[in-house]
Amino acid sequence: MQPLDEELLQFVVCPRDKQDLRREGDWLLCPSSHRYRILDGIPILLVSEAEQTHYEGSRALAEAERDDAPNTPQIRLRPGEIDPFVKEVIGATNGALYQHLVGNLTEYPIPALRLPAGNGRRFLEIGCNWGRWCLAAARSGYRPIGIDPSLKGIRAARRVAQQLGIQVSYLVADGRYLPFRDASFDQVFSYSVLQHLSKENVGSVLAETHRVLRKGGQCMVQLPNVFGIRCLYHQVRRGFRETKGFEVRYWTIPELRRRFGTALGPASVEVDGFFSLNAQVSDLRLFPWRYKALVLVSHNLQRLSRRVPALAYLADSLYVSAAK
Repeated sequence: MQPLDEELLQFVVCPRDKQDLRREGDWLLCPSSHRYRILDGIPILLVSEAEQTHYEGSRALAEAERDDAPNTPQIRLRPGEIDPFVKEVIGATNGALYQHLVGNLTEYPIPALRLPAGNGRRFLEIGCNWGRWCLAAARSGYRPIGIDPSLKGIRAARRVAQQLGIQVSYLVADGRYLPFRDASFDQVFSYSVLQHLSKENVGSVLAETHRVLRKGGQCMVQLPNVFGIRCLYHQVRRGFRETKGFEVRYWTIPELRRRFGTALGPASVEVDGFFSLNAQVSDLRLFPWRYKALVLVSHNLQRLSRRVPALAYLADSLYVSAAK
């Protein structure tokens, strides 16, 4: 029987009916007979009858449902070594400006979290993949839990956190069906994830976010602006047709305020950046000169937007925050 994060089990419930789970061997069971596999000590808490928002969710379910599903041998990372999965997906998880680092990454780009110090508060990241924002949250004093539908991503996230000596809990789950007790978290965060979901599915994520947030808890989500310069370029390229699958959906600022305000509580919007949806000024050393200039201009415009709020209407990447 694989070891399991015992602290995590204090928060976990059945994602379907929110009932308590008990462990039996390599399964978590609820009183309504729903069963969830544990692989490599990772609970696979996906709802199999729901349409998966990413093909990695279907892969994780297929692996979990195999009668002979093997536990994967643990990869031990040496000090300074970069996890092979992170090397492979860095362009996909961090954006086009990181594509030159695929296969060539020499350090983990852990961003600066634009939130107050955590002081031990409980933090949930929806769509964590290999865990960069959870790692940032832990370094800022939060107690983070990360979820993602990708079992590969969660395995890598656990390896990286262990290698860096950072305490983070991870599991495979879906933001539309959060497997956590009511009022479990002080902060919910998501970056470059909800943009890939239909707006109906985003509504489901926000309803679940409201449920798991404590009274006074905060939600902060990054989403793309429909009128951003880069965002308009990509919409023109696809002919403004209806989005499908994992394609990016774009939002207006009034729409963000209304949707988050209705689902969670008073909402505000601020600029994350221009010309890109992912580039972080904290990663400046990793970019070639042509990208450094772009990121620096974006950073300075973001700072200027604090004095000139109208700049938010031209930004590509926005943060929307709401309090329960």
